[in-house]
Amino acid sequence: MQSRPYSFLFSISYYGARYKGWAPQPNQPTIQRRLERVLRHVLGHEDFSLIGGSRTDSGVSCLGGYVQVFLREKVDMDFLLPQFNEHLPQDIQLNQVNEVPASFNLIQSVQQKTYRYYFSNSSSFHPIASAFMVNIPNKLSWELMNQACELFIGKHNFKGFCKPSENKTDYQREVISVCIVSSNEFQGQFFPEQIFYFEIKGSGFLHHQVRMMMSAIWKIGKGEMEISEIEQRFEYPEKYEKLPPAPANGLVLWETILENV
Repeated sequence: MQSRPYSFLFSISYYGARYKGWAPQPNQPTIQRRLERVLRHVLGHEDFSLIGGSRTDSGVSCLGGYVQVFLREKVDMDFLLPQFNEHLPQDIQLNQVNEVPASFNLIQSVQQKTYRYYFSNSSSFHPIASAFMVNIPNKLSWELMNQACELFIGKHNFKGFCKPSENKTDYQREVISVCIVSSNEFQGQFFPEQIFYFEIKGSGFLHHQVRMMMSAIWKIGKGEMEISEIEQRFEYPEKYEKLPPAPANGLVLWETILENV
């Protein structure tokens, strides 16, 4: 039960390379820890709590996320928002803020998430571009990769495409759409002429799910994995070795859609 009666919903963006994910970890820089530090400084006290709409992994970035802050006393958050951003590092930004009822639950209100994974298929790849994407220099079968995307759509048991947890028993998730699209977000001398992103939409995702799906699609494109293995992993997840997750630096939480806002 939340004892602090005033609640504020912030939209947030961050570049995740310098952080060990969202959630606090001992002696590690995380997005939540950095936010808490700035809130303490600007508010002048630590009588607050916050929750994030997504617990992104180490190195994962976010364009469209949310964080909810609870306070004991009402404040003018529109006035404080520029001060928060002044003290936050430039790789974290609070975009907008709205007051919401204390009964509003950010985690339960997440209706849909969209992730994008950026990659290229170039024979020459500049090291600076590696901050934002992963290069797959191999010859790829785009036809097979697109067919693989279609197989992920719908409700499936994704235990064979995630990092299982001893405390988790439900691995059913629904994927609304999956596609591979040409990108124009990154341009200039340091970037390949052709860049792509793997986009996936769903109500929620398991630990490393998107990155393991990306890894499977690359393997299929390179001829290292049969496309039939996708459905086999849904049916018999224990039968196969765990997939290596694609590197974190290509992944962005692109959009979060909330209900009841």
